[in-house]
Amino acid sequence: MSIPNDHDYETHYRPSKNKDFLVTYPPSTVVCHSIGTGLYPLSFVLSYNRLSLSYLNVVSSITQVVKPQSYSEASKDHNWIEVINADIKALELNDTWILTNLPKHKTAICCKWVYKIKHKYDGSIQRYKDSLVAKGYTQVEGQDYLESFSPMAKLTTMRLLLALAAINQWHLKQLDVNNDFLHGDLNEEVYMTVPQGMKVARPGQVYKLQRSLYVLKQASGQWYARLSSFQVSHGYKQCVSNHSLFIKHGVNIIVVLLVYVDDIVLSRNDLSEIQRITHLLDNAFKIKDLGDLRYFLGFEVARSSTDINLYHRKYALDILSDAGVLGSKPVSTPCDYTTNLQQHLGSPISAKDASSYRRLVGRLIHLTNTGPDITYVMQHLS
Repeated sequence: MSIPNDHDYETHYRPSKNKDFLVTYPPSTVVCHSIGTGLYPLSFVLSYNRLSLSYLNVVSSITQVVKPQSYSEASKDHNWIEVINADIKALELNDTWILTNLPKHKTAICCKWVYKIKHKYDGSIQRYKDSLVAKGYTQVEGQDYLESFSPMAKLTTMRLLLALAAINQWHLKQLDVNNDFLHGDLNEEVYMTVPQGMKVARPGQVYKLQRSLYVLKQASGQWYARLSSFQVSHGYKQCVSNHSLFIKHGVNIIVVLLVYVDDIVLSRNDLSEIQRITHLLDNAFKIKDLGDLRYFLGFEVARSSTDINLYHRKYALDILSDAGVLGSKPVSTPCDYTTNLQQHLGSPISAKDASSYRRLVGRLIHLTNTGPDITYVMQHLS
């Protein structure tokens, strides 16, 4: 991956009108990404010395906090232990499952904990969030689920919404739904193994699910059906070209609500309807108001009086870190332009490596939304 030097970064990536990128501070206040050692640390090619103080706090806070990758890591931090215990309590209060013995003709699917950190508009931690995720890829169609489709917000729609918000000076707010998939009913008979951190009286017992869980094949569809019917009942209309976009028109007003799983972006020219629908959503689903939109789907959002700009700084750094190439030598182009990849050349890689490769390619494709310079390479690799 090509990383621009300071001059290129300021010339091509920092809009002159955006106040978040025009304030210069003394060297003592510069915060560079400290990761990456050896001959080519990232601090040589990535500098934050042109950020305003407020936006500097945002990017620093988002970068410094690292989420655990496994239950063993999370169990060493009391913050995550409290979140897991609270989530288990919420699951039990919601009658999500029944402890039972596994029928002979059934197979229990496995599960795991997945961790997220929600940030406020100023970059500080809003809350630690975990999700009990079912390994839905082991479900059998026709037996464990029938339908699995659910609309997802398109990135082109999000970019259009941000452009309209910048042009019309609309407010942009972000909401987060607590345990969103627990609001969807489960009609099929599905059994799941006991999650890590929980104990049962008799070994070998499993949970029979009565409510949806994350990554169940049918879970997102059930949650979407519940949320969309709620929005329509309160005067919102679904966009024909993107069913995750809800719009409400009134006299001299327009309210736009964009949904991406458990993240909601609200936009409007005044705050009254935003506050009203936020209150209604909280009563129905229990939500968290994250304030002004700052971090969404891996995008860092910088806004001035005239512009809204998207950046994938943290997202790109996470990819480099996970791939183990933080200390690699920067290059002028992501790959040799004479490279001619062919399907029959080379040796097949293992199934495990293939899964990692596909995941990495998917993350890099998402990065092309703010890094079009790697688009040509990605179409080759994918």
